[in-house]
Amino acid sequence: MEKVAGWYPAWHVALLYWTWLFLFTYGFTGAEITCRSCRSQVQPQQQPQQGLLMHLRTDRGEKEQRSFLGEKGGERGQEAGTEDAGLQATLAPAPAGMQFSGWETRRVPREPEKVAGERRPRAAAAAPAEDRALQGPPRPGGPGPGTGRRRWGRSPRGSAGPGPGGAAGREPGDGGAARFGLEELRLASTTFALAGDSAHNQAMVHWSGHNSSVILILTKLYDYNLGSITESSLWRSTDYGTTYEKLNDKVGLKTILSYLYVCPTNKRKIMLLTDPEVESSLLISSDEGATYQKYRLNFYIHSLLFHPKQEDWILAYSQDQKLFSSVEFGRRWLLLHEGVTPNRFYWSMMGNGREPDLVHLEARTVDGYAQYITCKMQNCSEATRSKPFPGYIDHNSLIVQGDYVFVQLTSGGRPHYYVSYRRSPFAQMKLPKYSLPKDMHVISTDENQVFAAVQEWNQNDTYNLYISDTRGVYFTLALENVKSSQGLEGNVMIDLYEVAGIKGMFLANKKIDNQVKTFITYNKGRDWSLLQAPHTDLRGNPIHCLLPYCSLHLHLKVSDNPYTSGNIASRDTAPSIIVASGNIGTELSDNDISMFVTSDAGNTWRQIFEEEHSVLYLDQGGVLVAMKHTSLPIRHLWLSFDEGRSWSKYSFTSLPLFVDGVLGEPGEETLIMTVFGHFSHRSEWQLVKVDYKSIFDRRCEEEDYRPWQLHSQGEACIMGAKRIYRKRKSEKKCMQGKYAGAMTSEPCVCTEADFDCDYGYERHSNGQCLPAFWYNPSSLSKDCSLGQSYLNSTGYRKVVSNNCTDGVRERYTAKPQQCPGKPPQGLRILTADGRLTAQQGHNVTFLVQLEEGDLQRSLIQVDFGDGIAVSYANLSSTEDGIKHIYQNVGIFRVTVLVENSLGSDSAVLYLHVTCPLEHVHLSLPFVTTKNKEINATAVLWPSQVGTLTYVWWFGNNTEPLITLEGSITFTFSVEGMNTITVQVSAGNTILQDTKTIAVYEKFQSMRLSFSPNLDDYNPDIPEWRRDISRVVKRALVEVSSVKHVLVAVLPGLPTSAELFILPYQDATGEKKRTAANLEQISETLIQKLNQNLVHFELKPGVRILVHAAHLTAAPLVDLTPSHSGSAMLMLLSVVFVGLAVFIIYKFKRKIPGLNIYAQMQNEKDQEMVSPVSQRENIPNVPQRELMSPEQLVDEKLEVHPIGSISTTAESQSTKEIPTYVNG
Repeated sequence: MEKVAGWYPAWHVALLYWTWLFLFTYGFTGAEITCRSCRSQVQPQQQPQQGLLMHLRTDRGEKEQRSFLGEKGGERGQEAGTEDAGLQATLAPAPAGMQFSGWETRRVPREPEKVAGERRPRAAAAAPAEDRALQGPPRPGGPGPGTGRRRWGRSPRGSAGPGPGGAAGREPGDGGAARFGLEELRLASTTFALAGDSAHNQAMVHWSGHNSSVILILTKLYDYNLGSITESSLWRSTDYGTTYEKLNDKVGLKTILSYLYVCPTNKRKIMLLTDPEVESSLLISSDEGATYQKYRLNFYIHSLLFHPKQEDWILAYSQDQKLFSSVEFGRRWLLLHEGVTPNRFYWSMMGNGREPDLVHLEARTVDGYAQYITCKMQNCSEATRSKPFPGYIDHNSLIVQGDYVFVQLTSGGRPHYYVSYRRSPFAQMKLPKYSLPKDMHVISTDENQVFAAVQEWNQNDTYNLYISDTRGVYFTLALENVKSSQGLEGNVMIDLYEVAGIKGMFLANKKIDNQVKTFITYNKGRDWSLLQAPHTDLRGNPIHCLLPYCSLHLHLKVSDNPYTSGNIASRDTAPSIIVASGNIGTELSDNDISMFVTSDAGNTWRQIFEEEHSVLYLDQGGVLVAMKHTSLPIRHLWLSFDEGRSWSKYSFTSLPLFVDGVLGEPGEETLIMTVFGHFSHRSEWQLVKVDYKSIFDRRCEEEDYRPWQLHSQGEACIMGAKRIYRKRKSEKKCMQGKYAGAMTSEPCVCTEADFDCDYGYERHSNGQCLPAFWYNPSSLSKDCSLGQSYLNSTGYRKVVSNNCTDGVRERYTAKPQQCPGKPPQGLRILTADGRLTAQQGHNVTFLVQLEEGDLQRSLIQVDFGDGIAVSYANLSSTEDGIKHIYQNVGIFRVTVLVENSLGSDSAVLYLHVTCPLEHVHLSLPFVTTKNKEINATAVLWPSQVGTLTYVWWFGNNTEPLITLEGSITFTFSVEGMNTITVQVSAGNTILQDTKTIAVYEKFQSMRLSFSPNLDDYNPDIPEWRRDISRVVKRALVEVSSVKHVLVAVLPGLPTSAELFILPYQDATGEKKRTAANLEQISETLIQKLNQNLVHFELKPGVRILVHAAHLTAAPLVDLTPSHSGSAMLMLLSVVFVGLAVFIIYKFKRKIPGLNIYAQMQNEKDQEMVSPVSQRENIPNVPQRELMSPEQLVDEKLEVHPIGSISTTAESQSTKEIPTYVNG
């Protein structure tokens, strides 16, 4: 029977059922991936990610319209009209000298979203690993574990995006490469909300770790309008972050906290600092924050520095630049020093632990200079302080790092750098002769060697890397033109990264022909090479990239913030693994950034993501955790158990979370991670504790590991040793626990590759180290003496910390040779502070330097130029300097002669010895006649101050007269009131005095005397004389109605005054200039004075009478024969004056005498009468003292620094006639 196909409803129904089930299952499995950015009823309104960094700022309330991908491919969905915070991160590390227990975080506004292909500014480059205080603009909108960089690409049409999955908005591995597992796994996690802190925009977190389950979180509300903290909350967890307890009631409900500190050597000791706007107090806990004791402070703390070993020793820097110390963990404080430079104070860090209580600091002197000072933390008096560096240093230049101390001193417009190794005397750091540095940064002092970045005279955005010998004195070039960038705080960041776990291994970005390329070294800068790019991309497609035209380039920005991983990361416990973001091509770029990993210490690299991710190390590098940089909420992360070869997707929360940051548990066995974030803009802080222990079913055993040998492109000898490490086998999924380090380390035989060029030598194309053109290899050490030996360089020196043995070591090592006798050459004498000036009566330290010669057998003779000379048997006895005190001022010729049996050499220095100029007084008459020469003299105190320059200003002249003499003659051709100013320059001090002089064709003057009882109330100061002058003039005007007079009370006792009768205008406006007019007025005034009508009341019951003494007409030089009567009168006046002098001499009394200003103005020095603006503490010079220029006022002047030069500039505008103001 023939069978035909027919209709079988049961079979068809079954087929349709299974087809529908198949489509339903696979379709819904991929729905979450394809609709990763779709809206969901259970998902909160999407808003931009909030960044969590060390110092992040937020301005909530800034409205921003934002659109998201809709359900259909790339179509735009509805706009988010929420009042959300955008992301614009600002990284500002803690200042040097401050040690945080945790890290401050702030939510910030995000900048507008950028479209794919838009070029972003490059994030700031990384400073070296040792300089952990890195700064720079972090990634706008990146998640907490990220750095300052973010890829903003988004496909506007829903096409394949840059991620591994290809679709915009997908998480890594959402389709595409097989190395990403599609199965979603779940991590054990718990979520806790900090209820009531939704408005707080700053947070500081401390996680004790090291077998402690305590976590402390300080949240704050910082009001940017007020510039202060208005609210704070303190939270504490004792179960690794599963739950938190609010401790506001334990620290005080009204207490506002500003900072959280933890002792680095005892994590149980916690210190909280209150907001200084409210109160200045410390809250101290010794039980990991469970209980607190409050202590009041009498100063405001700016920063703290804990001792590296003593848990109770702390240095506190106040806001008024004072340094305090405490040996009781802040319970009591002692003032150490005032005027300390910010961030320039250090604990003693010597390797031998000697003097642990020694404090190093940079402080300002009273005259504005900077000095390096050391003292004990409990006794920093003037008697116990030490000044290791002779003389002053540049401001903000002291660095104490390990066994090294660095200072800078600028002279002649060039900076000079000095170093002290293990507190030995300072030596000048020797760079190649013509490097001419204009900036230097100490990168590292590890392994008894200094790694420094130097910007030379012809560089702007690059630095050269130099490496030193053990003492840090002689430097050789390691790499040229390393890229640098400037952070937000103005700090310089060098694109150099030291790989953790492998000594001598560095990565650097070098600028070559305006292209930045990444180089790697395994021997501390001796050799550098480009990075070999991966052979295949993420999808397995071949990459055609041939060295040297194409290579892998990495961004080297690291992060001190534990919430951020930086652009590159490595760990001591995982020495072969480096994860970094970068690109493949001819140069480093900010576009097309991908993530790369190496598991063989940089020899080969693999691409792991096509978008930037934050990668964290767990379980000693046995587990890598990756979290995508995105502004969208996420609930997944990626784990790799085989050093980044394959990745599995895990969910860590049930609801998508805007991730602010991630913090891993401190300690060796890091398996707990806390994710900080929020579900929505208005929600509280969400703390998600993720426990990775559940993904392991056992601990690793010995058979789970394999050996791995460190190498550089097949070369096993790295830094003179073969090192073999123990690695977990990639197929084993077990928990490692504690890190065991290298299994074995075997020294290698020395080769030429283990030696670098010595100082003064340069490596040529043939690999040989030959002397530079400026270096003389035959120059001997200064310490070499006849009969001794010295090390004669071969041009090579072994790389510091290189462990090779035998081989060519003997050939390349410096050889000891006998010191030949040599005549002195290159002799120099200079002062310790580099200045050519010194103060009278102060110690001057001279340094004698000799480039060549037998120092131990040379006689030294020093002539100080003041009649004193000394001799020394050898130069070693002058290492601390030759001290001398000059008792007189002047210019001294200092000569030094060094001679031995083979020859001699001499040097000369001209030293200007001065004493501080304290006061200048301009002496000139009150009134003078027109077109008549007068003398102006600048009288100084003290009279001998050294070389001076005088600058004279007359009236409104714009050009001064400059002289070296303190006295000049001049004439005035215009009547009226004229000013004269003299400025006296003495070294860095400039003082000035201003006087006003009246100029007329004719005038008369009269000496006035007073009742003897006035002398009892005369304090002989300018202010008193000025007030009495005003009172006397008022009394004269009241009785005579004559207003055109000037009165000046003269200094000294008995009290007297000078009355000047000046030309005037009558009621018709006619000027009265004739002698008759003036004589008529004089007779009127004399009559009133003789009748005792001129008087005033000094105080109740004390009446003072004013009398006339003598009258003089001026000018007298214009007399004609018709004025013979006047001439006879003048002759009689002269005779009368002679008689008066005789009587004074005979009876030892002072009687006011005739004063003729037109001709005898130089016979009397006038006092200085200050105006209202003059300093009140300037004493006045009595007339009897001003008769001699050597007898002057003793006055202290205030020093005001101008720029970097301390310049004393005081204006003494002294108008001698106080009635000028009231005339």
